[in-house]
Amino acid sequence: MLHNVIKLSHYRRKVFHVLPNVRWTVRRTLITTALENPEVDVALSTGRILRISSGKYARFADGCSVVTIGDTAVMVTAVAKQKSQNASFLPLVVDYRQKSAAAGRIPTNFLRRELGPSEKEILSARLVDRSIRPLFPAEFRYDTQIVCNMLAIDSANPPDVQAINGASAALALSDIPWNGPVGAVRVGLVDSEVIINPTRKEMQLSTLDLVVTATRQNLVVMLEGRGNVVNENELRMAIKKGTKEAQLIINGIERLQKSHGKPKRALEPLPAVEEEIQHAVRTMSEMRLREIFRDYSHDKFSRDQAVSKTRTDTIDKVWSSYPNADPGLISETYNKFVKSVFREMLLEDSRRCDGRGLDDLRKISCSVNLHKPLHGSALFQRGQTQVFCTVALDSPESALRLDPIASLDSGMKSKNFFLHYEFPPYATGETGKIGPIGRREIGHGALAEKGLVPIIPNEHPFTIRLTSEVLESNGSSSMATVCAGSMALMDAGVPVQEAAAGVAIGLITKYENNDTKHLEDYCILTDLLGIEDYMGDMDMKVAGTRRGMTAIQADIKVPGIPLKVVMESLQKAMEARFKILDLMDESISTARTVRKDCWPVTDRLVIEPHQRSKLLGPGGTNLRRLYLETGVQLTSDDETSFRIFAPSEAAMHEAKEYLENLLKAEKIPDLEFGAIYTARIVELRDTGVMVTLYPSMPPTLLHNSQLDQRKIAHPSALGLQVGTEIQVKYFGRDPVSGYMRLSRKVLQGPATAMIRNLDRPALGTASATAAGSSSGTNQTNNGMEDVKS
Repeated sequence: MLHNVIKLSHYRRKVFHVLPNVRWTVRRTLITTALENPEVDVALSTGRILRISSGKYARFADGCSVVTIGDTAVMVTAVAKQKSQNASFLPLVVDYRQKSAAAGRIPTNFLRRELGPSEKEILSARLVDRSIRPLFPAEFRYDTQIVCNMLAIDSANPPDVQAINGASAALALSDIPWNGPVGAVRVGLVDSEVIINPTRKEMQLSTLDLVVTATRQNLVVMLEGRGNVVNENELRMAIKKGTKEAQLIINGIERLQKSHGKPKRALEPLPAVEEEIQHAVRTMSEMRLREIFRDYSHDKFSRDQAVSKTRTDTIDKVWSSYPNADPGLISETYNKFVKSVFREMLLEDSRRCDGRGLDDLRKISCSVNLHKPLHGSALFQRGQTQVFCTVALDSPESALRLDPIASLDSGMKSKNFFLHYEFPPYATGETGKIGPIGRREIGHGALAEKGLVPIIPNEHPFTIRLTSEVLESNGSSSMATVCAGSMALMDAGVPVQEAAAGVAIGLITKYENNDTKHLEDYCILTDLLGIEDYMGDMDMKVAGTRRGMTAIQADIKVPGIPLKVVMESLQKAMEARFKILDLMDESISTARTVRKDCWPVTDRLVIEPHQRSKLLGPGGTNLRRLYLETGVQLTSDDETSFRIFAPSEAAMHEAKEYLENLLKAEKIPDLEFGAIYTARIVELRDTGVMVTLYPSMPPTLLHNSQLDQRKIAHPSALGLQVGTEIQVKYFGRDPVSGYMRLSRKVLQGPATAMIRNLDRPALGTASATAAGSSSGTNQTNNGMEDVKS
């Protein structure tokens, strides 16, 4: 109560000072509005202002904030149930929805409304989830939902990073227990200069797109980004700069929290386990667990089975000794003890459960060109992680079209290279439903795609689809996808700039009282195993080439790690990447240059303007028939030029034969500008007559204005009929329409040129001259001069 009185007095003094002559009722309204609608402005180092406000929208939510930068505004709400569902984990759900109305658009689907979440929405929701999840207390196990709602989106400032700041502010202002706040910034790199929260136009010039989430004391909570082969030193500089900049946002949220935050609700302590039971679990399982983790002959399944058998025996024996104890609590105690033993052994022995040292890689084997019909294929085996990648090359029309809102956000309308990642249940020896792609698969596929995009040439005649099928999984399958995908692209003849590889880096830490700033001990693990990911504190995936980084993603399970540990992890990832690239080069080091029979081919077809209608056919039937019979696609570049895409060389030959027969015609004379030709009338029209100069010629119009020097309304006034032959003068083709320009009017005077008759055989010179003299006309030898097809 006293705190509210102090705040009220502060706002009274402020309003009295600014508006001393305003009536008290008005001033009271202003004071109430200031208290109910708090906001704070954060001035970033770039001069941009980030505004965080609360109290105006969604007041039934436990916490709500609106983050505004430029004209982009994101509202984030946080709601948690008051009662726990007795879950053994935190049931946190993050929903991120892009609204077409926020950009002044209408959805283009049949229902004209937002449907299921798009890939961009799922990736943004994962970005928010990974940024806030590590800071929830271990005792907090209430159903919690974070909803990120787009209020307005401009064309300069992307909303995804601001959704992280909005979630941080909403949780900080709410009564939900949370050890935040966190701050997030996007970091760009233009001409080796770090830019904080770059605009969309600046991002088009940037070689780096990195999202950094940090908490107090410069502790890194989450990293996500892609780079156009960014040097490691520049990457380190960007992470340091982003972490420092995030402190400004954290300070702003803390000021808002101190003045307007709700008191945090009390946490129900987790059910206590008696010390006797804990001691019994340790006594009955410690030696067996240490033997299992020191038996380097175990693989993934045998080790899991041995740990599971030990769990069953331990729970049964402890429960029989303490029948009043809860078996669920005994099982949870055992799980915590397994994790502590695993971590202690790594810190003590610096030897991993499969016998490797901390910096050692698993055994790697590679192979390419596995099946003849495939454009490109590769198999990458790293330990018990196996990934099979295939490349399919198709026409440019097969490019992936992005929805309007995603295009506005990313500045890209379509993608001619995309990666699809599949993780079937049998990859982990399980059964399950194979259906729609899950969020995890979308996230892993997007990460692997980021790692490979920079090595794809900008100008490529085909659309490239890379499919990754995880056949076995025991850690870092997304980074194995980068390795296998790089080799498959080279096997498909895609002129990649250089090979790319990826590796996962893990972390085991030891600290007291959630103080991760001052770690008592830690060890960094190169080439992460599945069990090490589960038991550890970090999963940092780094992909790149020999020259630098192309993609990075760091999932951190503790409330932040120091920058020193992050930099050491990046160094370990770079050293491991070089070793992997050396092994990959033994299978394939450069793009294949010898063509495969199954590779698609492209060509170009150039036709005369008057042949276009004949090529297309009525309603484009000829092109559809060509595609159905041969699989060849024709795409128009302009009125006379077409791009031909054929799935194989044989299909191209078949298509060219079809097109040749379709466009086949008698030899077309090379008409001479200014020459006089004999034309045959084939049709009378109100506007003129349709004439042909040679049998295979498409009829062209000779307008009434060019029929006679006198003005006529209809050709019949001159006694012209179908089949009548007349002389016309040729003046070339219209540069716009391509139609012939003919005239009869200019010939109504002395003859100035030889008459060409193109629709009858040539006559002898003497007979032609005699015939012309006797008839009194200008007809003479047609003299079929140079005739060109």
